Amino acid sequence: MKELDCETRYPILLVHGTGFRDVKGISYWGRIPKALEAHGAAVFFGGQDSWATVEKNADALKHRVSEILEQTGCEKVNIIAHSKGGLEARYLASSLGMGQSIASITMISTPNRGSKTMDVLARMPKVLFRMAGLFVNGWCRLIGDKHPDFCTACFQFTTKWAQAFNESNPDAEGVVYRSYAGAMRSWRSDLWMGWPNIVIGLFEGENDGMVTPESARWTGFQEVWRGVGGRGVSHMDEVDFRRRPLKRGGAVFDIVDCYVKMVCELKTQGL
Repeated sequence: MKELDCETRYPILLVHGTGFRDVKGISYWGRIPKALEAHGAAVFFGGQDSWATVEKNADALKHRVSEILEQTGCEKVNIIAHSKGGLEARYLASSLGMGQSIASITMISTPNRGSKTMDVLARMPKVLFRMAGLFVNGWCRLIGDKHPDFCTACFQFTTKWAQAFNESNPDAEGVVYRSYAGAMRSWRSDLWMGWPNIVIGLFEGENDGMVTPESARWTGFQEVWRGVGGRGVSHMDEVDFRRRPLKRGGAVFDIVDCYVKMVCELKTQGL
């Protein structure tokens, strides 16, 4: 069997989603970075804020990409982004004019078309969002965020905002776009994401506990990850939160294999 080769022409930049940061020793991406490096990939992290706006985080990513290009001597990077990180990567390529420095953008469960559930939540009294924002923003500053803005970031998940965003951020010329989604079979697939899965299911149908396949579907859509034995794949499973393969009825699904495969495909495309 041929050895899988992840030694891409351009380095891999992993861009995390909302609510977390890239912390050394406690990786947002579980076993994924080490697996990619073991197969030859050069891996870097975005390091942007956990609860900043798309615009602020994209600006931080612009500086990060420049650092990586200077460090490696490469002309471009391959971005793999999870959840909201995909919106930040798209904004980076289009609105910030960094498309010439990006070979590809691979999005994992990115809410490209927004969330109907968030549309409903956005109609709640603004005072509730502001109260939550005070707590979340304060905590995020403690863990290193420079520009936390919980309230604005939440409203950037609405379908109205997504529509305007998509009109203003068409795919950048010369950048290869790919997208993936995950789907839980039921709330039992992942108890951490159980309640969100139920609520989003009422308003939008099938989802991974945060994002629907319909919203995640974008240019170069590849597939919906469903795991094995009907277990499903949650938003947290997509970044190897449990640090182990998913098993059901003797069958095994390892999200790490999915990332190795997608990077091998980038290699095959000369990226």
